[in-house]
Amino acid sequence: MSVSPIDYLVGVDGGGTGTRVRIARQDGTTLAQASGGPSGLSLGIATAWRTIQDAVAAAFAAAAIPQPPLQRIAIGLGLAGVHNREWAAAFVDADPGYGALVLETDAFTTLLGAHDGAPGAILAIGTGSVGEVLQADGSRREVGGWGFPAGDEASGAWIGLRAVNHIQQVLDGRREAGAFADAVIAHCGGSRAAVQVWLGRATPATYAALAPLVLRHARETSDTVARAILLDAGQEAGNLARALDPEGSLPLALCGGLATSLRDYLPQGLSSRAIAPKGDSAAGALRLVAQHLAIHPIEPRR
Repeated sequence: MSVSPIDYLVGVDGGGTGTRVRIARQDGTTLAQASGGPSGLSLGIATAWRTIQDAVAAAFAAAAIPQPPLQRIAIGLGLAGVHNREWAAAFVDADPGYGALVLETDAFTTLLGAHDGAPGAILAIGTGSVGEVLQADGSRREVGGWGFPAGDEASGAWIGLRAVNHIQQVLDGRREAGAFADAVIAHCGGSRAAVQVWLGRATPATYAALAPLVLRHARETSDTVARAILLDAGQEAGNLARALDPEGSLPLALCGGLATSLRDYLPQGLSSRAIAPKGDSAAGALRLVAQHLAIHPIEPRR
């Protein structure tokens, strides 16, 4: 009697802020999910694997399933930092022994999840930002995703950086103070010296933590600076969308933690045609590994 060597599928969405893991049976039935800390490859290969392994264990615990041997698990991963081929190769080389492993960018797994694997485009806006499109002929293309601070336009980190630049000018006397600037200065320590210390420790996630302040002041106090930052973010998101699909012929899903909040600041034509994603990046990672097994089946054990 032959027994399939793969009993479970695992989908991983790993970024610079957090990690989501979803497990499913081989037939695709979802069993449980769990979350953990950041697992973007820029944080180090050992850190990424440790975070992912802890989250996988937590997901099996949530499903009340004893942790199976890794060789019985096929894992699909969409991780931030995969564009760096050296990091990606080192990550795969450090595979702790999964029965099958497929590694992709978190942008591509977000795309697969958003449209259930069908042609379409996505704008993923969270701590960072990226756009990706899958054409009907199977070709794909990515726009943005260059990373902070050189890229990631419209992202939480980009918005936070703009807010910090504003308070630098306020503290210098180059721009007028206001409730918005006061709130950002307080968040960053309350004084010029404290802001300098904050800057020395800041990461993309630290900058992105300022985005809710910008959104709140644009919405509740109609602060012109906060609103201008968000309108600029909307224009940058529009530039990404036009570069992905100039004709606007494909469905466009807005994904990521900031996508919904920025919808009101997008150019009119973009906001009117944007749709909610059908699934998330973890769902896309599960689809990725299932597709891999369909094309590269593993011989059953006897």
